[in-house]
Amino acid sequence: MRHGLFLPPYGPLSDIPLVVDLALEAEAAGFDGVFLWDHVLRPPHDPIEIADTWVALAALAQATERVQLGPLVTPITRRRPQKLARETVSVDRLSGGRLVMGFGLGVDSGRELSGFGEVVDPVERGRRLDEGIEVLQALWSGEPVEHRGEAFVADGVTFLPTPVRGSIPMWFAARGDAKKPVRRAARHDGLFPVEVDRDQLARMTELVAAERGSLDGFDVACNDSVGGEELAEIGVTWLLHGPAPGADAAEVREIITRVAG
Repeated sequence: MRHGLFLPPYGPLSDIPLVVDLALEAEAAGFDGVFLWDHVLRPPHDPIEIADTWVALAALAQATERVQLGPLVTPITRRRPQKLARETVSVDRLSGGRLVMGFGLGVDSGRELSGFGEVVDPVERGRRLDEGIEVLQALWSGEPVEHRGEAFVADGVTFLPTPVRGSIPMWFAARGDAKKPVRRAARHDGLFPVEVDRDQLARMTELVAAERGSLDGFDVACNDSVGGEELAEIGVTWLLHGPAPGADAAEVREIITRVAG
């Protein structure tokens, strides 16, 4: 079982140098990864101060040496694949190949979609996610890309350099008892269950195993609110430990000490 520090870069944690310090402390304490929430607006009860996740990831990539890094999760629906391709490869290469990409449909609880005229229909967001992933992987290949889809266009373009290992692992979020997001995750490298209980989590991992034939080589990253090391029995490979939005450094350090101890 690997352990990740999972930080919302809001409020006091919108201070990127502070987040870097906390990541270094987690790395020294033996954590295996540091992951950041990725939002541009939050609901009214959350802090209004928000750091840019990709700028923060670049700083973490430069400062740390061993931990895996990534966003949990980035919604392609409010991104352009070409911009995301440049960001992901840059951070991946800056970190020496330690980037893990978390993807999801996105949420509108803070109006970060509707507030900017983005697509809010979940079915359409799902289609944009699938198409965006296809474009992103093609751009990562370093080969010429011809794509004309419903949402995105890549007209004979070639992107270099490529990721350190040729591609970047991709984990996908899934909530509750929804099956389509779990099947999407099963086609890639990992699953990030959100707002689930242990029974729902077990059904998710059973579905992944049925889709893939086994859970071999597949990551399941779960918040520690669902359980602990015993979750390895149902396929969990990562436990994520982190505070709620608005936490300060002292709260994060308490988590690092508790998990490392």
